[in-house]
Amino acid sequence: MGLIVQKFGGTSVGSIERILNVTERIREETVRGNQVVVVVSAMGKTTDQLVGMAKELSPQPNKREMDMLLSTGEQVTIALLSMALNAKGLPAVSFTGWQAGIETEPIHGNARISNIKTESIREQLDAGKVVIVAGFQGITEDGEITTLGRGGSDTTAVALAAALKADKCDIYTDVTGVYTTDPRYIKDARKLLSVSYDEMLELANLGAGVLHPRAVEFAKNYEVRLEVRSSIEKTEGTVIEGEASMEQNLVVRGVAFEDEITRVTVLGLTNSLTSLSTIFTTLARNHINVDIIIQSTTEAGTANLSFSIHTNDWLETLNVLEENKELLGYEQLDAENKLAKVSIVGSGMISNPGVAAQMFEVLASHNIPIKMVSTSEIKVSAVVEEKHMLPAVEALHKAFELGNQ
Repeated sequence: MGLIVQKFGGTSVGSIERILNVTERIREETVRGNQVVVVVSAMGKTTDQLVGMAKELSPQPNKREMDMLLSTGEQVTIALLSMALNAKGLPAVSFTGWQAGIETEPIHGNARISNIKTESIREQLDAGKVVIVAGFQGITEDGEITTLGRGGSDTTAVALAAALKADKCDIYTDVTGVYTTDPRYIKDARKLLSVSYDEMLELANLGAGVLHPRAVEFAKNYEVRLEVRSSIEKTEGTVIEGEASMEQNLVVRGVAFEDEITRVTVLGLTNSLTSLSTIFTTLARNHINVDIIIQSTTEAGTANLSFSIHTNDWLETLNVLEENKELLGYEQLDAENKLAKVSIVGSGMISNPGVAAQMFEVLASHNIPIKMVSTSEIKVSAVVEEKHMLPAVEALHKAFELGNQ
């Protein structure tokens, strides 16, 4: 008997019909003699609808109350799925995140899992039941409900698989696996049979929505066997493993993209040595994630600093910087919205020089100006205007021959 963790996203449980389809996937694993833990998201666009209602009441809703509100979405799904399984003769029990023993740090809206107490889940598994767990949520030591941020159900599933020492974790989505880029926008995007943890981590961090970055981190750190599969089609998915075992000839294995990027520029820093650490320490203390960073020195001896953030954070970022203006020692702030980030990813880039140059040549040949650049051993990212995002992705996908042959 094995232990399988299955995760179903919002689209996969978006209607009663689809919930019944999910019960069939669960039944298939139980027929094979496996114990099954299922993690689910809120149905369809439930989370977006809840966020919309909250923002009708306040442009910046209280984060604690947002967690109280958003955690209800998954609670609906777990109850309905458990009812469906029991009606089909499969004993099942539903758990919220806190009932499942998922403990988090005391941060609202984007908490990290700190510990999982698995006793309750194991007790129900040993009693022969399928355990349905609400993704995306947990509880602090003080009993406060928290959420894990967008895509947090992936993290819940992989963290549970690690804590339970599961034989496998299957992530079921509305696509059949991990593609060279998003097939909804680029028609000849191709499914990859396998991707390394490192490549998947870069793709996830750079905007590929198929897996949450923290889920990939958990999978890598605890060597969780991971597969991204379709909840509708019964086909092989994409295996996420230590080193990609297929298609080793590809230098670039994927093109990721993300919109709603804002560039913030801090002008006239008088002491760049201490200002840099103070600025980013201040932003980190307010849980604002900074991505690409560029610094330049002016003729007057002051420094200018630019960094990119998600557009959702830009008002809060400006408020934090304004509140600490005297401490940070700058002259003025500037912000540019409607930007996007386009990235190429591939472990083969380590041993193939000139890949970044080729990327820049492709963008230049399509008259796409680059505003910021970031690189690592296995990725190159460029910030461009949002209107250029999809043309850039299409051009790069074609240039690096990633499409269906």
